[in-house]
Amino acid sequence: MMRQRRAIALLRAALQHHPCISHTLPANPVPGIRLLSSQTGGRKENHGTRWQQTLGGIAAVSAVSLGAGCLSATAESSNKEAVFTKGDVSKHQTPEQRVWVTYKDGVYDITDFVEMHPGGSSLIMMAAGGAVDPFWQMYQQHLKDEVRTMLKPYRIGRLADYKGPERKDPAEDPWKNEPARHPALVARSNNPCNAETPGPVVAANLITSNDIFYVRNHLPVPPEPKDPARWQLSVGGEEARSTSLTLEDLKTKFKKTTVTAAVECAGNRRNEMKTVKPVRGLDWDTGAIGNANWSGVKLRDVLLHAGVDPDVCDSLDGPRHVHFLGADSDPLTGNVYAASIPIELAMASNKDVLLAYEMNGEPLSRDHGAPLRVVVPGVVGARSVKWVTQIVTSREESDSHWQQHDYKGFSPSVDWNNVDWSSAPAIQEAPVTSAITAPSANTQVEQGTTTIPVRGYAWSGGGRDIVRVDVSADGGATWQGTQLHKVPGQKPGRAWAWTLWEAEVILPTPPADSKGPQQVCLVCKATDASYNTQPDSVAGVWNLRGVVNNAWHRVGISVGN
Repeated sequence: MMRQRRAIALLRAALQHHPCISHTLPANPVPGIRLLSSQTGGRKENHGTRWQQTLGGIAAVSAVSLGAGCLSATAESSNKEAVFTKGDVSKHQTPEQRVWVTYKDGVYDITDFVEMHPGGSSLIMMAAGGAVDPFWQMYQQHLKDEVRTMLKPYRIGRLADYKGPERKDPAEDPWKNEPARHPALVARSNNPCNAETPGPVVAANLITSNDIFYVRNHLPVPPEPKDPARWQLSVGGEEARSTSLTLEDLKTKFKKTTVTAAVECAGNRRNEMKTVKPVRGLDWDTGAIGNANWSGVKLRDVLLHAGVDPDVCDSLDGPRHVHFLGADSDPLTGNVYAASIPIELAMASNKDVLLAYEMNGEPLSRDHGAPLRVVVPGVVGARSVKWVTQIVTSREESDSHWQQHDYKGFSPSVDWNNVDWSSAPAIQEAPVTSAITAPSANTQVEQGTTTIPVRGYAWSGGGRDIVRVDVSADGGATWQGTQLHKVPGQKPGRAWAWTLWEAEVILPTPPADSKGPQQVCLVCKATDASYNTQPDSVAGVWNLRGVVNNAWHRVGISVGN
């Protein structure tokens, strides 16, 4: 109790001298607030709710942080910041001890953030009691202001013996053998590489060129195999005979099939969700999608070869899922990227799930899964596992992080402080979507212009064809139709490719008394063969990971000087 009184006194003093706060705390300790916990008679006693929850808003404004029974002002609010040694930090490696980490010269108590970490608690706990710097060098998507801002409220002091960042041994760099990429790709992170097709060329052609097809990697790209023909694929699991096949086996023992299909990252258009409120993830615009001719063998044929019953989907007690494991592995844990799909998708002859070894008539490149990858048409790209080495049939869904704690959608009311990952299914089929790729945002057109050419793409998951795309030049008050361009030969229920569209859009007449440039809001929305239509509001589909944003796409332009 004495610790709590002292802590409240320090907090009161900090707040009284804060320029943004005029009120003071009461003289008595605030009821229901605890400084972590106290030990009484050998048992842990909690005094009300966690005070990060109770005083979270105040602490954020005053930059006062809590940690392991001590209260200290950050550098932003006081020059008398608590000082800790590396030895002090190393004593805090469990939630019971409080989880402390360092970043550069700062010390942070991240106990209450561990379970909210987008990459899972196990990875962030590897830094417990030590520095996060080497991990952030490994996963460089952390090296941005957004992440540093997120860490800031957890600061409790500074490191006494900080001597600058540790130098990495180049021989241990897992990114040193990454493939070269086309300079036109728009990088969203470097290591791992995540880069999208530039907006103006996303929908330039029905088939996306291999070199500018967006790149989505979660981990370092595996080394190039010395002999791709000898690449080993193991197949097994429940009610499947353990089988090993080389790439050469797949090419010579199974029928080659080509499927034209779009592959879209579930986070495509995430940047629009960030305008509603913050989300965690790569800042994708409209270019995390592409359309290609994929060639390989049907997954169904390989599973039948391994002895899976063709009527397995009718069984109540047989395997319900098919897992895919890639060769890309976490350099720290050794865990590989993995995902799964329902066995109905894998075994249905009309779902066209492929083990692909060619892309647009050429062998797969390293970034796109060479020498062998999964392509699951109509499903978000997270399930199309690259560099696939294992296929496993199972009664259970994949337990990988990317299946259980990522790529799920939640209500806009759910955020990182109350998310229950087990309450939502893993995303499979993608919802109907569309985007304007030309003109680009903030385009200026000449005074007196009455029409403007507008083009873009539309796509829906599950093989549902696009039947209509509407565009508007007044924010959605009125609409006009578009001309659709489709890949020939798409069958009903198997329209895996995207649709491109274009229109000469009539611009609204400016008011007679208008001065300065006229602001015009171009909007598009698509409707699929099941008459699913895009929702009008990003706010209505906002979710904490910023996935499957399929709201109307808006682009602002100006007419006149």
